[in-house]
Amino acid sequence: MGRVTPPRGSHGLAPGTPVPVTLNSLDHVALWTDERERLARLLVDCCGMHEIERTDRFTLVGGDARLGKLTLFDAEGPRDPGVLERVVLRVPDPDEAAERLAAAGATLDADGGMATAETGAGLALGLVPADGVADLDRVVLRVPSPESTVAGLAALGLEREGDHLRIAGKDIVVHGGGVPEGDRPLLNHLAVLVDRADDAEREARARGIEVADVVDAPNTRAVFVWGPDRIKLEYVEHKPGFSLV
Repeated sequence: MGRVTPPRGSHGLAPGTPVPVTLNSLDHVALWTDERERLARLLVDCCGMHEIERTDRFTLVGGDARLGKLTLFDAEGPRDPGVLERVVLRVPDPDEAAERLAAAGATLDADGGMATAETGAGLALGLVPADGVADLDRVVLRVPSPESTVAGLAALGLEREGDHLRIAGKDIVVHGGGVPEGDRPLLNHLAVLVDRADDAEREARARGIEVADVVDAPNTRAVFVWGPDRIKLEYVEHKPGFSLV
């Protein structure tokens, strides 16, 4: 998957109605990291995840391949957190996960009663109880103009609820006070699961939304578009026989 950088300050969005594609779930959060091995080990050893897939470019970890996951792409460091304030995980036992993270060198804190951890690899985590295996709960963004960002993401098909967005019971929370992405952002992309990626591509092109890439892989087909604040959104389709474990 190549990385295409849009002009700074450009949302790549055309005015009009949102992309009318049903988003089934928040499938994964993809990160650039120069500490792929260490970060994957933290998520596996401390947060109840397992390694789902590994290639020479990335490691995919999660509690279940059909639930929310994290994809860790190799990149030069250090990485700048930029617009990504925090990824909140649902874990079987938040207290135990926090203890394990602390023992592994993470810095613990609390945010409104939620255990949080700074991993030392640029990624800030939040921990909330899971109803079963580990999963994504929400992504917290910090941007220069929250209203513009929320409107821009809503135009890509995310459901707006006031000052945040919903995807099948999970949230994208948008805070103000952020700065534009730097040249080495931590966030690679956010991925949402759809029935047909081709439908999302067709709608995006029809509305003048900038398509960054289209990737046809053995298990998935994916369309990447540029949204506000250089946030890349992936519409990913699981092909018949999707077999990651």
